[in-house]
Amino acid sequence: MAITSTVDGQELVISIQGRFDFSAHQDFRNSYESLDDNPKSYRVDMNETTYLDSSALGMLLLLRDHAGGNKAEISIVNCSPDVKKILTISNFEQLFTIQ
Repeated sequence: MAITSTVDGQELVISIQGRFDFSAHQDFRNSYESLDDNPKSYRVDMNETTYLDSSALGMLLLLRDHAGGNKAEISIVNCSPDVKKILTISNFEQLFTIQ
């Protein structure tokens, strides 16, 4: 499991490799809380995410709160069919842009 983050203009890109579960909690929070400035938008790239559990869903909700709640611009991109299915079942398409 590895979490990396980069700022691309006004967008923070958080990439998650491997399992996205409770063991990633602190690294995930550090990826956006350690920034000096708040980005305009956020993109969570799950191209290399192999597993997602309920604690990961909670972490995504914490990111949403940090980014401004209903005003937050957060995209979750490059999901595998299994990951996308979990996000859909959880009704996350109502809270995030899922691509």
